Amino acid sequence: MDMDTDGQQMDDTETAGVIARPPFLFLAALLLGLVWDRLLPLPFPVPGTNLVHWIIGGALILIGLALAGSGIRNFSLAGTPVPGNKPTRVLVTTGIHGWTRNPIYLGMFLIYGGIGVAAQSSWVLMITLPLAITIRFGVVAREEMYLERRFGDAYRDYKSRVRRWL
Repeated sequence: MDMDTDGQQMDDTETAGVIARPPFLFLAALLLGLVWDRLLPLPFPVPGTNLVHWIIGGALILIGLALAGSGIRNFSLAGTPVPGNKPTRVLVTTGIHGWTRNPIYLGMFLIYGGIGVAAQSSWVLMITLPLAITIRFGVVAREEMYLERRFGDAYRDYKSRVRRWL
């Protein structure tokens, strides 16, 4: 067992207890949106040609991949696991994590939105709000409570300095 910031013993097997792994939540929302596009097609509200949608969508996807990749790399270099179903070993506060506390989720949202724009899927874009609420309260809130228990004042200080998203 490790010691926490207050000198108390910590359970090395404790995790954040998120409702589901975030990549699966994003994938489920994406598939649901694409299925609904086939069953209940809606006009795409953003004007432009297919090429314009692909360029905008592609740019969002590339930015999202860069953000998520940077966050994953940061975790790997610090020696802490990326999946939320494994115990966090180190509080990562530098690099991209010095700019946003959730670069991986922010990247996933940009990738998700980019796919929605490139596919011209109104349903994918409309599902973004329920997905964001699910990620915020079913994943991020639970991770924040876990990190506060695990790292105490160090995490509270980090939270006060770095925004959750942007």
